[in-house]
Amino acid sequence: MSPLNRRENAISAATADDHKVLFYLDNLSLMLFAQRQLCMFFQRKSLQNCGSMFIKARKQTDMPKLDDLKDRLRPGQVYRRADLARWTTAVDRHLRQLVEAGDLVKLSGGLYRTPRKTRFGDAPAEPAKLVASFLKDDRFLMVSPNAYNALGVGTTQLYNETVVYNHKRHGRFVLDGRLFDFRMKPSFPKAVSREFLLVDLVNNIGRLGENEDDLLRSVEARAKEMDLRSLRKAVRDYGGVRAKRLLASLLESSDQREAA
Repeated sequence: MSPLNRRENAISAATADDHKVLFYLDNLSLMLFAQRQLCMFFQRKSLQNCGSMFIKARKQTDMPKLDDLKDRLRPGQVYRRADLARWTTAVDRHLRQLVEAGDLVKLSGGLYRTPRKTRFGDAPAEPAKLVASFLKDDRFLMVSPNAYNALGVGTTQLYNETVVYNHKRHGRFVLDGRLFDFRMKPSFPKAVSREFLLVDLVNNIGRLGENEDDLLRSVEARAKEMDLRSLRKAVRDYGGVRAKRLLASLLESSDQREAA
């Protein structure tokens, strides 16, 4: 064999060996890639299983706590978030779950009530409980402007709001579908009397959709029929400038008659 042929055969043998090496490397790369993909797949499955097991375990441990909170709720009661936080360490999650399940009704930010079923449907919360929870205070007086109509002074308008005299909040708020007008006052009685109602009417006469002149004449006439001692106290303690000015002459003449 000539030196040239030996050289060509050596090159051919080397090239064949290189092809074998490349083929082997390609197969090895494919095997490693497949192995890596399998490892990643099983890792993901393992993480998913662990996550599912964790969620399931949390729900199982959370249910007794949620049920315990539900057992403390009473139909028709009004609760603040702070009230319920005493009975659970996951108050926001439990509140969300109870609202979604219909076991609580959200009234406003941080204020909830439990449903109370009647033959007419879900009954609203009692206004006094609702206002007390909203204010976090039981010192308030609720007055409906519709009560002025019972004084017999000629008022005829009907109103869909309740005025709440209190020491903490001011403004109009819708609570449980009802409109409340909160007004801060330094003082107000514990209960509504006819004398207070008459003074309150004069204090708010500009807010009423009535003829003011006719109404004030009727107020003066009605005041003469009331217990003037009680009326004097109501004017002194709760009357505004207008109420005091309007009823001053009436009260002064009463004082003169008592002195004589």
